Formats: sequence, structure tokens, C-alpha cells
Amino acid sequence: MITASAQGAGTVINAIATLKGSAFGINLKTYSEVEIVDKGIKCEIADNPTADSSLIAECARLMLERFAPNVGVHITTRSEIPIASGLKSSSAAANATVLGLTEALEVEIEPIEIVKLGVLAARRTGVTITGAFDDACASFFGGLVITDNEHDLLLKRVEWNADALIFLPREKAYSAKADVARAKLLAPWVDIAFDLACNGAYEKAMVLNGLLYCNAFGFSTEPMISALAAGAKAATLSGTGPSYIALVDRASARPVKREWTQLEGLIIETKTSNKGATIKAF
Repeated sequence: MITASAQGAGTVINAIATLKGSAFGINLKTYSEVEIVDKGIKCEIADNPTADSSLIAECARLMLERFAPNVGVHITTRSEIPIASGLKSSSAAANATVLGLTEALEVEIEPIEIVKLGVLAARRTGVTITGAFDDACASFFGGLVITDNEHDLLLKRVEWNADALIFLPREKAYSAKADVARAKLLAPWVDIAFDLACNGAYEKAMVLNGLLYCNAFGFSTEPMISALAAGAKAATLSGTGPSYIALVDRASARPVKREWTQLEGLIIETKTSNKGATIKAF
């Protein structure tokens, strides 16, 4: 039995409008337990049995077709990342699954190719609009990444250390249902945010990203503004929502949390993570 893990991520720049994105790893993980069997592909989501497991199954199909067409696999995933929340649960599940399979099948693949296999599976199953290469890189490598999603290029990765608060309203928002046409209208201004990120102004980029995409997708900017008013260093809509993520320090964490407790939803305390995906064999 092999257990692999990959982490969730928060958004700096959503790539939907321009196919250029930026994201950072957070300390919430998805675990994938992989067991090789005689035949067939069986996928279970332990903490949400009714959830769609087609992405995980497609990851398994791609790996078995390429490296071990004569065996089967049993995969069980469990996650600390809320699904359909904008916190990259799909990217984490794909990364953990492909990484676990590389170890279980005893094959060697370059880390970036592991990411690309998961992204291909995500595109084939329609769980993402852009392929989420930025999210997948942040999930797999940790740190803060900047990517070209059109060409699946990792342009930059830096270590990033910060405390983070996540506000998760009650509703879910599946990435594939986002209004792409409305988002693309904002492309010139998203490009400005992307340039800020490329020049190291990550916090400013996050805020501009959130203001733009909240309007594109119909989410309130109030969680962002209230967090900034309470002293957060940055706040944005994560992914296609509905979650918001704020970067805080010791002085601002409690005031931001106090503001968000007045809203209806869940508050999660976490940190950015530079560790990335890992394997544990039993």
C-alpha cells in the first residue's frame, strides 16, 4: 500500500481570463491510498462516498495505459480540503493519485510530468476550464508559482511564508460552471494583476484579482474588504469561489476572524506551504 499526499492552494491570479495564473500552496492536504490489484479500476472517496470520482479514475486510466496495462488498481482518497470551494481540491486529488501510482507501479516520471498527467485527466473529465496548471503546480511543488496555462509552462516558483485565513460560505461553486465569457471581458485588467505578480507584488495582485473576479462571477467583495479593513495584508476570491483567502499576521489574524464570524460560513486557519506533494510507503 502506498499513500501519497498533495496540498490545496490559494489564488493569486485566476487564469480563466488570460490563461496565465498564479497560486500558492496551503497546509490542507488530500491523501491517496493506492493498491495494485489483478484487474480493474476502483476508486473510493472515503470522506464523501457520493462525490464524483471520475477525475481519480481518469488519472488511474492514464497511468495504467502508459505503464502497466495488465494490472488494476484500488484507490481510496480522503481530504482536508473542502470540495468545490476554490481551494484546489481537484488538483490535489489528481496530484496525490498520480504520485501514488508512480510509486506503486515503480516507474520514474519527472515531477512536472506528474503534474501534467493530472492536468490532462482534469481536462478530459471536464472538472476545470483552464486545466488548472497553476493550481496543480502550487499543489504539487508548494510555494508560490506563476504559470502559462495555455502552454503548461511553470514560469516561476518562490518560497512563500504567511499565515492565512479562509472564509468558506455555505454554497459550493464548481469551476467548470464559471461564466468564462464574463471573465474574459476583464482580461486587460487581469493582465495588470498578472504583471504585478510577475514583479513580486503578490499581495497587490491578489486584491486586484479578487475585485475583478468577484464581479465576474457574482460574488460579494464584502469578505475581502472587511478583511483588509481589519488589517489583512491581502485578500482575494480563491479560484472561482466561493471561498475567500486572506493573508494575515499576528496582529491582524484575530480582527479578521472577528469580522468574518459576522458572516455565515466556515472559517479555516492555515498557513502557506512550501513542502509540496509527498509519498509514504507502508
